[in-house]
Amino acid sequence: MRQLRIGVLVGLFAVAGVVSWAGSRLWDTYGSLPSVPVAAPIVLALIAVVLAATALSLRSRLRAQRERQPGAKGVDPMVAARAVVFGQASALVAALVAGMYGGAGVFLAMEQLDVPARRDQALYAGASVLAAVGVVAAAFFLERVCKLPEDDDRDGNGPAAAARP
Repeated sequence: MRQLRIGVLVGLFAVAGVVSWAGSRLWDTYGSLPSVPVAAPIVLALIAVVLAATALSLRSRLRAQRERQPGAKGVDPMVAARAVVFGQASALVAALVAGMYGGAGVFLAMEQLDVPARRDQALYAGASVLAAVGVVAAAFFLERVCKLPEDDDRDGNGPAAAARP
């Protein structure tokens, strides 16, 4: 499984932001603009909380397992893998959603902050971008918690490499 790359997430954010900004400009020429739902930052924040709670739970269980504490509840490798996949998928979707709401928010901030309803929409868009950043941060934390220790044999310097003729 490949790790999340910040460049991919930034690229998705940028492309979605530009497309959303252009789409918002185009849509506004027709006299209306789709609204940013109030629930968008709330849902993203809940996803970030779930990812962070999962990471903290797995971290404590892995630490107890590593320290061989009596009665430690182990972590099934498939559970950890599923958690990482959930985190990666959430980060990718959050980058797209942040770009989408970021582009719409930039359009609203540049054009129509004097209208109270549009100002509220820009605030909801900004809160959505911040919550999406929280999702990405929690996904990186979860991925770091579930990362396996590096295998020394890959670079040719480990004990197995010394035993080879």
